[in-house]
Amino acid sequence: MPVQASRRPSSLEPAGPSARMSPQRSSGGRRSGGAAKKRTRRKDPLWARLTLIFGAVLMLTSGIAIVGSKAIISQATAGIAQGNLLGDAGKSGAEGGKNLDGPIDMLLLGVDARERWAADDVRADSIIVLHIPASHDQAYMISIPRDTQADIPGHGPNKINAAFQYGAQNGGGWEGGAQLMAKTIKRMTGVSFDGAAIINFGGFKKIIDTLGSVRICVSQQVTSHHMSYVDGKPMWNAEAKKTGRTMTPVVHKKGCREMKGWAALDYSRQRYGLDGGDYDRQQNQQQLIKAMAKKATENGTLTNPVKLNALMKAAGKALVLDVGGVPIADFIFTMRGVTGNDLTMLRTNGGRFNPTADGKEALSPLSLQMFQAVRNDKLAEFVYANPSVLSTRK
Repeated sequence: MPVQASRRPSSLEPAGPSARMSPQRSSGGRRSGGAAKKRTRRKDPLWARLTLIFGAVLMLTSGIAIVGSKAIISQATAGIAQGNLLGDAGKSGAEGGKNLDGPIDMLLLGVDARERWAADDVRADSIIVLHIPASHDQAYMISIPRDTQADIPGHGPNKINAAFQYGAQNGGGWEGGAQLMAKTIKRMTGVSFDGAAIINFGGFKKIIDTLGSVRICVSQQVTSHHMSYVDGKPMWNAEAKKTGRTMTPVVHKKGCREMKGWAALDYSRQRYGLDGGDYDRQQNQQQLIKAMAKKATENGTLTNPVKLNALMKAAGKALVLDVGGVPIADFIFTMRGVTGNDLTMLRTNGGRFNPTADGKEALSPLSLQMFQAVRNDKLAEFVYANPSVLSTRK
């Protein structure tokens, strides 16, 4: 594994309601959701568990022959919504600020959002820190378990996924939620960010369908807890039950295969029935991001203006992005040396639940050292010395 030098501190669409991507912007400059009915109870989230956020943007940075110029990239990415997702968790001037010459750290969030739910009552259950060293030729993904105990500024100890919900309340909207999440992670790990992204599940499926399919390797056979076949068509279980017809569970069998968007996303959501539970799911979600990045570079999407514009149209419906005040084209062009094959997937806590004395979940000392390596842009050296942090997925 290369040692990096540090420059600065560091179409089968299942039936069911579609998720709302971005709430309306309030007069105060943040996004708020407007009127929406509060849900009466929380069930296992449909959209939240997908650490798939940065796949669409990262694909654009891969192997940039990307049709060529920053002007074309700017035109292609014009439809991607931007917002202030970092607040004061962005990198300071002393840490590099808007200078993209050094290492780049992104916060990637997947939110639990459905139209019938209030915009201020959502949690970010999918959390990834993506680190690109100063050499800009490698990328590392680290998933933070959603149940990790954290000191949430202004709210005290709680599961880290509650930070988004707290920040979204009282008019904060999704921007406020992302800002408080970023601040919480910075307090816990010391990592400041160059940018952030939030993704919507329904829109992300369209990105995969634009690519056609992705190659996924199923490590353990698992029966879906969310989807079934009705007359050979996949449907969300809640919708399938309404048909009154025979429901056949969707089973993801062990082995490698090309998957359509609905199947790849459904597999990446599974937690129950996996030996490592949520930790196995994190690795499966990281595998999907890598598969998307590889597919985009293999099928000519990034060098074909028509395919690129189609991909960006889908991404524009799926993403809210913050690139720290720099033009998106500059941000993408800076990372043009990163390809799907250069994505290294890392895991916290050795891929197993790490309990505190009172039975709650916490980051292990080794995991905290890994984030220190992120801050110091010494992650390659850390991984070389601690190979147990590598994901078992390819």
